Amino acid sequence: MLRIGLFLLTNLAVLVVAGIVLSLLGVGSYRSAGGLDLQNLLVFCAVFGFVGSFISLFISKWMAKKTMGVQLIDQPRNADEQWLVNTVVELSQKAGIKTPEIGVFPAQESNAFATGWNRNAALVAVSLGLLQRFERDEVRAVLAHEIGHVANGDMITLSLIQGVVNTFVMFFARIIGDLVDRVLLKNEDGRGFGFMIATFVAEIVLGILASMIVAAFSRYREFRADHAGATLADRGAMIRALQRLQAESGAAESAMPSSMRAFGISGGMRSLFASHPPLEARIQALRDAA
Repeated sequence: MLRIGLFLLTNLAVLVVAGIVLSLLGVGSYRSAGGLDLQNLLVFCAVFGFVGSFISLFISKWMAKKTMGVQLIDQPRNADEQWLVNTVVELSQKAGIKTPEIGVFPAQESNAFATGWNRNAALVAVSLGLLQRFERDEVRAVLAHEIGHVANGDMITLSLIQGVVNTFVMFFARIIGDLVDRVLLKNEDGRGFGFMIATFVAEIVLGILASMIVAAFSRYREFRADHAGATLADRGAMIRALQRLQAESGAAESAMPSSMRAFGISGGMRSLFASHPPLEARIQALRDAA
């Protein structure tokens, strides 16, 4: 229920902010009796495409804390938490970034994630299951992997890519909808149900194709973050951490939103839509780089 409420709240924020931006830009309707106003249409799609992507980015830390039940470590309460804080501080200094907020979330799956709107205002969190089952050098490698995501600016880059694909999906879907309504259905006004239905179908098809682009970058950033884990921590420990994940791959998949699965496995998917490369490919890439 909480996630549904947050989803609706986020979409309401997108509508409000996008409406304000369009008003400030003086963008009117992109449809007229003469057809589509492509300039207004492109601005309209860009505003909605990027506003949605960036609102999600700006509230990502807050969303993670709410939906994942992340407990921040403000003052370490025991030796394990002190080690965790010291390790993140050390790795952040090596990576040249400000120390992220550090947290633990109550999941038995071995997982971790990094999120935040910029490299100096991030959150790094690990699951209780990972802390309980991984050796400390492996946990350190996992943390280095997450610090690598932050240092590489992966969150902001992914948001930019998502904004671009959102823009063009909306743009071309509406052009397709207009063509179907005018050419196939002979609706000269271009405002019939054909436009709405064709646009809806086109958005689904183009959205599926666009998701392949986003997934491809997501897989690429995992290889880069693995390299960061090997560089900031230890290559052998990074490989062992991935091998341990591989051994646990038969366990239940984490309930973490896919956008936050920065280290975990993605349900065994090995397709163009997978957000993570196969673990064996990541392990081999680390070995080859050595």
